[in-house]
Amino acid sequence: MLAGSLGWTGALYADEAHPPGQVELKIPSGDAHLNAFMYTAAGLGPHPLLILLHGFPGNERNLDLGQAARQAGWDVLYFDYRGSWGSGGRFSFAHALEDVRHVLGYMRSAELRQRFRIDPERIVLLGHSMGGGLALLAAERDAGVRCTAALAAWNIGAEPEDWRRHPERRQAQTAYFGQVTDPDSGPLRSSAASLRDEVAQAPADWDFVQGAKALSGRPLLLISDTRTPRDMETYTAMVDRLRSLGDARLTAITYVDDHPFSAHRQALQTQLIHWLDASCH
Repeated sequence: MLAGSLGWTGALYADEAHPPGQVELKIPSGDAHLNAFMYTAAGLGPHPLLILLHGFPGNERNLDLGQAARQAGWDVLYFDYRGSWGSGGRFSFAHALEDVRHVLGYMRSAELRQRFRIDPERIVLLGHSMGGGLALLAAERDAGVRCTAALAAWNIGAEPEDWRRHPERRQAQTAYFGQVTDPDSGPLRSSAASLRDEVAQAPADWDFVQGAKALSGRPLLLISDTRTPRDMETYTAMVDRLRSLGDARLTAITYVDDHPFSAHRQALQTQLIHWLDASCH
């Protein structure tokens, strides 16, 4: 009775044999397992795969972007790094970068390709803040990543020099490290001191601007907010570097907004789907 009153006519998708869905996963990485889930697209496929990489600590998960991509025909994977939000192990920036590599390998395995009808030739990384930096670093190291999108990317490899020039930024960041690693309430299993030291001693090859040549020729979507000075500094440096390399496949956008793009969520969805359709199919 209710269904009829609302005008329901049955399935909301064309292929009733292969409906959209959601599946929980445990992905092995190092000595632990990562909590993860897949938004699976409707249809037989094979489907392109979008992997979402959250920031530090990951309060904005960008699942609205994942839902939009799934509706556009993409399988979408979300996961939490080791030691974050209940995933096993201990969080570190090095572990997070390793986790991305392990997740890519896992999703390319024959078992997962068959289970989720994934096209391994069409894998895209989309990261926000720290996740944006991880996406760019992972793509620089993995030529099989078809396209990369980075929102307000954090360039950890450039932080040692920045902290030397701006000690107040080091102080503020270290205080925040303490907040997110609080044993009673923090989402990360780590310590402020270990994270501070890891950033202060970040290796040069974590600077994705310096490694940008490895991305040249592949589709890139870079988006920055304008209200966070450090975001704009990083965005400008990366765009200038790519343009100096003559990269014609760069899409660069700025929004007058805050770091999580609070006022532009619908615009982000529209831009992402347009970019995926135009550049990554």
